[in-house]
Amino acid sequence: MPDHYRYLILGLWAAWLIYWSVSALNVKTTRRRESLLSRAGHGVPLLIAAWLLVTPRLSGGMLGARFMPAGPAGSLAGTGLVLLGLLFTVWARVHLGRNWSGIVTLKQDHELIRSGPYRWVRHPIYTGLLLAFIGSAIALGQWRGGLAVLLVFAALWRKLRLEERWMIETFGAAYTSYRNEVAALIPFVL
Repeated sequence: MPDHYRYLILGLWAAWLIYWSVSALNVKTTRRRESLLSRAGHGVPLLIAAWLLVTPRLSGGMLGARFMPAGPAGSLAGTGLVLLGLLFTVWARVHLGRNWSGIVTLKQDHELIRSGPYRWVRHPIYTGLLLAFIGSAIALGQWRGGLAVLLVFAALWRKLRLEERWMIETFGAAYTSYRNEVAALIPFVL
């Protein structure tokens, strides 16, 4: 991937991290939170996936091999997907408002949000993150990017399942109905 695309993608992720950190300062009080061990169960794979994508080079082996030819088409398409994915997470974050948390939690007066991107997927932040990681992998064009996407999917799916259990416990039939009407990650599919 040409350096200007690499820097652009890193800049998009950095801007997203800054927004995410600042917006985390204005959330409701936590009533229940997942354990540190549980958080590590999805946090560690996400960190490994990020490392796979940002490490400058992996010498030799299949992970450093290309799954698509180097060139501007893959870099441009990947950068576009990163941008779309991160914007989708921001849209979802705005609709969650003060109910948001980076870890699985229940907030005081937690609300079931069904507006904005939550009309199409129950976990649009995870959908956007997957899309952004897929874009990063496409722009990189190496098999390590594919491995990173698989790790992200597995980590987010694990986190999603815990979150779903807590939502059912909290919202009961209202969440079960929502779950039957709206896909988890991919509209009309998953």
